[in-house]
Amino acid sequence: MDALPNPTDDLDPRDRGGPAQPLISAKGLLKHFPVKSGGLFQPRKVVRAVDGVDFDILKGETLGMVGESGCGKSTTARLLMQLIKPDRGELLFDGETVGGTLPLTDYRRQVQMVFQDSYASLNPRLTMEESISFGPRVHGVPAQKAIARAHDLLWRVGLEPGRFAGRYPHELSGGQRQRVNIARALALEPRLVILDEAVSALDKSVEAQVLNLLLDLKRDFGLTYLFISHDLNVVRFMCDRVMVMYLGKVAEIGSRDAIFNNTKHPYSAALLASMPKMDPNARTSEPPLAGDPPNPIDPPSGCRFHTRCAFTESVCSEKMPPLSIVSRQQAAACLMLLAGSGHGRAPVLMEA
Repeated sequence: MDALPNPTDDLDPRDRGGPAQPLISAKGLLKHFPVKSGGLFQPRKVVRAVDGVDFDILKGETLGMVGESGCGKSTTARLLMQLIKPDRGELLFDGETVGGTLPLTDYRRQVQMVFQDSYASLNPRLTMEESISFGPRVHGVPAQKAIARAHDLLWRVGLEPGRFAGRYPHELSGGQRQRVNIARALALEPRLVILDEAVSALDKSVEAQVLNLLLDLKRDFGLTYLFISHDLNVVRFMCDRVMVMYLGKVAEIGSRDAIFNNTKHPYSAALLASMPKMDPNARTSEPPLAGDPPNPIDPPSGCRFHTRCAFTESVCSEKMPPLSIVSRQQAAACLMLLAGSGHGRAPVLMEA
């Protein structure tokens, strides 16, 4: 049977930059999708899906990505996977430029993705062992070795190979199919796994089993996760750090405790206030956030959240707030946190 990475190995032999260097860094990622114009002489319009995003994913951590639908989460994930090309910006993987010093073939071996729709992600003509072994065979692993690896991974995700290896996708439940998708993502022995709403389509009892499985696999294989979800309770359970996106921009990023216990951005606070609460006395009587997100084809000037923010002032429509460090564990893009920004709640800029 093909040997998988030893769970007792503390240092990945593929690690080039040491534990202090981020596994992946996104710098200025930008992706605009053109839309059909209204006429021959009309200016070309674009959907600003991801509009200049900077963040790091540290080795061995789980970074959660949250935000409303249309904020750019899935597009960011596809840019990281190189399923779509960015219009601008670069990716560094363990210190090497993706597509430059690090060829895409080598990069894609080390980064895999699990999608939301477990059925559409699998080829209906392939059995489970064929689906899992397909990737290794494409990358040169002998067929017998690839099948042995597929059986081992089926065991790892809680599916007995004797019962499930020869089945087709329509013969499995949603939870079982998602376990197969996780096994398939691990077949190339990746270092980073992107989970795009990977449990949102599952029943709650099955979701809990898959979440615990993901934690076990992360520990056993020394994985790093990017975990995209709209369920903040799941994010709090799974993630070490959290990144909040709004209309193609990063609104706030920080440690789990900093985001959930001491959030700095009004949009992050509104998301947290919308979380369901078990205490009937803690119910919210008013919606924490009113209105729909602005059109990403024509986003507001200045701070993109100012049209829905309770603390907005005239300066918010004039200045784009940079993502600024507000504590050792946290950074946020809000003029209220930037000294001398002109907002009435901003700290006073001290003269030297």
